[in-house]
Amino acid sequence: MRLWGQRPIIAGIVLGMALGSLGLFGSSLSHAAITARITPAGDGIELEYTGEDGKSAKEVIPLYKVGSARYFSTGIGLEERTAQYPPFPLKLVFIAGAKAYVTQVAVTIKDTKGEMRLLIPDDQVKGPWLFVDLPASTYDITAVRRDRAEVTQRVEIVPGRTTVAYFRWKE
Repeated sequence: MRLWGQRPIIAGIVLGMALGSLGLFGSSLSHAAITARITPAGDGIELEYTGEDGKSAKEVIPLYKVGSARYFSTGIGLEERTAQYPPFPLKLVFIAGAKAYVTQVAVTIKDTKGEMRLLIPDDQVKGPWLFVDLPASTYDITAVRRDRAEVTQRVEIVPGRTTVAYFRWKE
């Protein structure tokens, strides 16, 4: 009877060792602790995580502000993709063909009356994700790659949640 009670423990240890040898167990724990917060000065998003060497590392992503709108671009490295970011009401994801992600995208955001709300230059979009803090409303968003190919879509921001919009280009 006593042996039966120990089998789940032994199975758990064996499973843990197997996942660890594949790099699955350790990586999921190390990336779970990635924090992302707005810097005290309000000019960046600070990522804090454990580096490959086991030491604490920090990275600051620029947080831009135009009028009342704020935005930042991220998503390049594993640490950036696994971090939990402060809640922004809009997340844009840029994708092209077989390539997973696109960077260096200029973005224009207009309200449905055609009035400009935000113009984001391509040199400020360093990653394939663009988080934008705008009030709830409906917007026409145009994303333009460096080759001048553009994609436009209408996006509705709903209060209390993050709206994710994918901008896809054919290759």
